[in-house]
Amino acid sequence: MKNELAQAWAGFWGGRTEREKTLLLWGGAILGVLIAWSILWAPAEDGRAHLRESLPAAQRQLAQMNAQAEEARRLSAAAQGVAPTGGALKDALTASLTDHGIVPLQVQLLGNAVQIQLKNASFPAWTTWVDDVRRQFKVQVAEAHVTALKDDGQVDLTASLQPSTAK
Repeated sequence: MKNELAQAWAGFWGGRTEREKTLLLWGGAILGVLIAWSILWAPAEDGRAHLRESLPAAQRQLAQMNAQAEEARRLSAAAQGVAPTGGALKDALTASLTDHGIVPLQVQLLGNAVQIQLKNASFPAWTTWVDDVRRQFKVQVAEAHVTALKDDGQVDLTASLQPSTAK
């Protein structure tokens, strides 16, 4: 196959005059340059132009995102120091109990504390919930009365949670 192609090319090339050979060589060179230009150089040049146009907008977007991230960090730090109190704390704890799948028997406001009564509650679920609200709402358990039930891990409990005094 290789020899046949070489013979066909030699027969074609040998049958050309010097002028035809020169024209074919120059035409092939120009065609090669045009193909290289259209496949390699032109798309790269178009891409560079597009990047040059879109770079300032991307830089503005980056600056805006950095400013927003800094503001979020600042607001997050400020929000960490603010714990709900009173009715807001009662509502937040009630909603959190519901989110954790714990059904309270009673949630009531007693001074600055919120008293929660649970019957036949899962003790592991309650301790997980207390840890979450301790971090989220900055509360501490002021008082707790827990009675174990016959079923493993089930308890009746009454707990008072109040805003934490520790910073």
